[in-house]
Amino acid sequence: MKKFVMGAVLAGVMATGAWAEGMTHHVAIHVDQNDPQVMNMALNNAKNVANYYASVGDEVVIEVVAYGPGLNMYVPGKSPVADRISTMSLEMDNLSFAACGNTLRAMSAKAGHDITLMEEATVVPSGVVRLIQLQEEGYAYVRP
Repeated sequence: MKKFVMGAVLAGVMATGAWAEGMTHHVAIHVDQNDPQVMNMALNNAKNVANYYASVGDEVVIEVVAYGPGLNMYVPGKSPVADRISTMSLEMDNLSFAACGNTLRAMSAKAGHDITLMEEATVVPSGVVRLIQLQEEGYAYVRP
C-alpha cells in the first residue's frame, strides 16, 4: 500500500509540475526621477532579484520602465548608469528596459530635435500605461 501511495503522490507531483525547474517570477521596476542614486538602486534591485531567484532555482523576468525625468536613464551622454545598463543587458537576458514614448516626444520637442535613446531601451507608447499593463499581467511592482 505504501508503494501505491508513493506512486500516486509522485504521479500527482509530476502531473502538476511541482518538481519542475522552478517558478518564473515577473517584476516591473519603476524609475521616474533623474537621480543617479534612484537609477542605481533600480539596477541594484534588478541584479539582486535575479541573483536571489537563480540561487533558489527559479527564473525571473524583469522590466525597468522609465518615464518623466527618469527617462534620462536611457539618454546617451546624460545617463549616469549607461555603462551599467549596457553591461547588465549583455549579462542578463531576462532584463529589458522600457522608455516612455510620451516623455520622449516631450523631451524632443523641448530640445528642438529628436532625442536618441540607448539601443537597450525599447520605446513604449506610455510608461504609466506600460506599468499598468505589466501589473495586470501579474508583474510585481517595485519603486526604488
